[in-house]
Amino acid sequence: MEEVLDKVGGKKDEAPEFTDIKQPKSGPSKRMSPVKDVISGNVLVRGYLVKHVPYIILLVFLAILYITNRYKNEKIAIEEQKLQEELKNLRSESITTAAELMRISRQSEVVNLVKERGMELEESTTPPKIIENK
Repeated sequence: MEEVLDKVGGKKDEAPEFTDIKQPKSGPSKRMSPVKDVISGNVLVRGYLVKHVPYIILLVFLAILYITNRYKNEKIAIEEQKLQEELKNLRSESITTAAELMRISRQSEVVNLVKERGMELEESTTPPKIIENK
């Protein structure tokens, strides 16, 4: 009976061509190391990576966007510092110019400048008269 089961498809003894041949492991694992996977390109054809390509593209896009935004903000911050320094210099220059203008516009300075330049102008000694409109 066992012979009949063997010929008909019984499972007592399977034919040697259908049995799995187990190969001994060579090295620490039968998989290639991750570095070799990347170098050989096998990592690109694995199902896990191919399945997540849209997410990887999104992450790369967001990383580029983040880098661009940070670079732009640093550039703006540097420009702001330059403008703050320029504003500080212009304020001090404005204060200096205003003080110089106040000094020059004093009556005594005006009289001295008129004499230095040789203008034949004299200071009025009579007070101005008020003209009333009737």
